[in-house]
Amino acid sequence: MHGSNKSVLLQANEAVIAGDNEGFLSHCTDDIRWTTVGEGTLEGKEAVRQWMKSAYAKPPRFTVDRLVAEDDTVVALGTIIGEGDDGQPTELAYSDVWRFRDRKMVELQAFVIPNGQR
Repeated sequence: MHGSNKSVLLQANEAVIAGDNEGFLSHCTDDIRWTTVGEGTLEGKEAVRQWMKSAYAKPPRFTVDRLVAEDDTVVALGTIIGEGDDGQPTELAYSDVWRFRDRKMVELQAFVIPNGQR
């Protein structure tokens, strides 16, 4: 899997877990388009950087249950445990659809919903 889009995504995820936002961003193109369905779209690496400063101030814990890749797309399915508005841990289910260009992440469509577990 060395050099594959899957391995790039796994490396980027490891950076997020480690709280290394710049390490994550090194795997993104400057013109990344990050859409969280139902919430909005971030345009460009700087917008993602600023969002990560607050949203990932405390790095999320997450698991990837499945990765599916075809052509320039990798789909990741899993769970995220983060801090809810009330300060309590909250579990979310997610499906991230990543598009790659030249082994860098160029576009994300993220589908994130409460998992109903605490």
